[in-house]
Amino acid sequence: MKMLFVFEKSRALRFIGHLDLQRTMQRALRRSGLPASYSQGFNPHIILSFAAPLSVGIPGEREIAEIPLALPVSPADFMHRMEKALPKGLVAVEAIPLPDDAPAAMARVFAAQYAFSKREGEEGGFDALVAALPAFLARESIPYIRKTKSGERPDDLRPGIFNLLVKNGELVATLALNQQLTAKPDQLLISLAQTAGIPVPGCDIRRLQLLDDHFAPLEKP
Repeated sequence: MKMLFVFEKSRALRFIGHLDLQRTMQRALRRSGLPASYSQGFNPHIILSFAAPLSVGIPGEREIAEIPLALPVSPADFMHRMEKALPKGLVAVEAIPLPDDAPAAMARVFAAQYAFSKREGEEGGFDALVAALPAFLARESIPYIRKTKSGERPDDLRPGIFNLLVKNGELVATLALNQQLTAKPDQLLISLAQTAGIPVPGCDIRRLQLLDDHFAPLEKP
């Protein structure tokens, strides 16, 4: 079996990179005593995979890791052990058992939902973003320059914005996150500020959840 593990990466750990997060999770699994599966070879390590790496600087409320287990474990036991083993700033949220042949979480990710909130002490800029929202969403194309490993190329952000609205004083965006199309939250902020005709204001960004191609939470197969 394997366990789909939902966890929170808090704001305090937002600058921890993906590789550091991976090592931290492996150490927590070792401390927990859970029967995690190990790789073969001279330097065996605990096998785990994350559904979608989280950008440095962005916390996540419902991040997902998949952990193959050598022996069956109940979700309650898994949660109890991980709650004791995780360091401060990583919070166990939910554990969902899956058969070994269940499709990998990273292969099922289609989109992600983000929240943008006004940063403390920021004056006016965030409100200008909200005011520019109708004009921004009315645009058929939102061109920008995408930076890739092979250089820079023109791209269009608009097809990757599935939803963007104001909710409880925040901007909430559902953005593409898959092999065919990806829209990054920092680029959304830049493009929205350009539409508003203002410098990019200070905003706090957090990832709320990962979604499948039916826009359902990824942890609910």
